[in-house]
Amino acid sequence: MKKLLSLVLATSALLCQTAFAADAQAPSNGLLTGEVLESQDAVGYTYLRLKTKTGETWAAVNQTAVKKGAVVTLENTMVMNNFESKALHKTFPSIVFGSIQGDAKAASSPQGDIAGIKPDLSVVSVSKATGANAHTVAEVVGGAKTLKDKPVQVHGKVVKFNAGIMGKNWIHLRDGTGREADGSNDVLVTTTDSTQVGAVITVSGTVHTDKDFGAGYAYKVLIEDAKLK
Repeated sequence: MKKLLSLVLATSALLCQTAFAADAQAPSNGLLTGEVLESQDAVGYTYLRLKTKTGETWAAVNQTAVKKGAVVTLENTMVMNNFESKALHKTFPSIVFGSIQGDAKAASSPQGDIAGIKPDLSVVSVSKATGANAHTVAEVVGGAKTLKDKPVQVHGKVVKFNAGIMGKNWIHLRDGTGREADGSNDVLVTTTDSTQVGAVITVSGTVHTDKDFGAGYAYKVLIEDAKLK
């Protein structure tokens, strides 16, 4: 009986350790550092099995060359649970999406270290979009409850751009309206289109509110699935 109990306890402990190792680790500061134990390329992404201080975890970045044994740091991390990779025919219980910090010895992205580009926080003054559903940044942020799940158009300047995170590009847009103090001068936009910091663009997308992507990334209002012009 004692032997059986010991076996059960040992098996339970092993299962707990395995489950813990499978859980994606995304610290509150948005950075994740680990040693590359395995890498797999699939449809524009490189999937990495990392050994971190808290155990093993899977991560995904823009497709890039990463050597086994390299130590990499991911930034702008976000966790997705039960993520299915059709290309790998595999479902990850949890996985961290992010961008590799610029380190030529560890990895080199064909698109460059986009996440490392400094944001442009200079004074912005951009005219309001025209046509149906046209709004300023401040109107979208301040009127989020009214505009929830509705289409909008916003004309503004790209002050920050992160590419290829969770299959999307992430834009911070400003037009000179709103206030820095309450955050009404900046709106987050997700898109599959590409742009660059400093570009003045018009985005057309849908307003969503109270969106939580995990890993401390929660937004009261954002514009999703936007088209750029």
